Amino acid sequence: MDAFTPAQTTELISRIGARKARMRVDKIFINSFLGGALLSFGCALSLSTSSSPWFQTNAPGLIRTISAMVFPIGLIMVVLTGADLFTSYCMYSTVSLLHRRISLLNLLKTWGISLMGNLIGALFVMGLLTGCKIDGGIFDQGAFRDQALANAKIRAVVPRWHQIFLKGILCNWLVCLAVFLSISSREVFSKILSIWFPVMCFVGLGTDHVVANMFFIPLAIFLEAPAPLSTSYYIWKSMLPSLLGNAIGGGVFVGGAYWHLFLSGGQEVEIHFDGVGGDGKRESEVMYTCNSLRQKSSVASEATRCDNQSENGSSKAVEDGAKLELPSSCQCGLSRLGEDLDAIQFRRSGDRVESKA
Repeated sequence: MDAFTPAQTTELISRIGARKARMRVDKIFINSFLGGALLSFGCALSLSTSSSPWFQTNAPGLIRTISAMVFPIGLIMVVLTGADLFTSYCMYSTVSLLHRRISLLNLLKTWGISLMGNLIGALFVMGLLTGCKIDGGIFDQGAFRDQALANAKIRAVVPRWHQIFLKGILCNWLVCLAVFLSISSREVFSKILSIWFPVMCFVGLGTDHVVANMFFIPLAIFLEAPAPLSTSYYIWKSMLPSLLGNAIGGGVFVGGAYWHLFLSGGQEVEIHFDGVGGDGKRESEVMYTCNSLRQKSSVASEATRCDNQSENGSSKAVEDGAKLELPSSCQCGLSRLGEDLDAIQFRRSGDRVESKA
């Protein structure tokens, strides 16, 4: 099977969480801003697809499924471009914390910055989509406006607080499973498929994603949704319960569960990056080639340094035949290093390479 095992995937998630926790604050924020913006494109497309009055009346299940099928585009762009979502951090940071690779302070820092970045990114895209309101924006009139208002009401007004909380758990359980499966995949097409179906499932079930709601509900508020929907109402009734639910769904049911299964008790998990590349070469061969190139670069730099010393009257090392340590498997040949060098040749001599000017 050309995929990482669940144990290897959990180890990779732990490493990713540790690396992301040590990123500079500005990079975490920009990555999170992009994550919120990219996810909002999927939200907008899904909302636009749902704006079908006949289907909403006669075939609500069908139009919900079609809408759910287009929503994953947002998360696919997030994952494949390396952008960040708070909901993914719920899994990454939890596994790294339990694996003792980051501290609780690191976790809180990444959660707070990513949440703020996601909010600003989602609001930014929402503002772009509604900025042409004078001549009729995308969601400013007709069935599109009606659907935007109805969608916000269904998400924030109709359900009770604990219902949104429980739907938040289900939502990020599925979202983090999608990210988990994408990490286990080795190539892009498999990553796309592994993201598509779990995300389609959470949207089709009508669960609550805190970052997606940062687009849906502020959009309705901007479109002058009727009472009681307001900014304070949204924060208390929708953002808070969905945030807590998402944190539990991703952190406990995915991150915590798989850490306990595969990494607890000091278990060591080996990861071999030995997949086959697009040119038919295995990654181990590619890595060997890269190492050889690095060695050649090191030899070239050393030769240039020796030549400069020769020009300054310190050419003894080169004249005596300077010895450069290299593995015996590395055969290198350089014909010219610059206009000032006539010819420098490297030849293999056991485990050492001689340089002659």
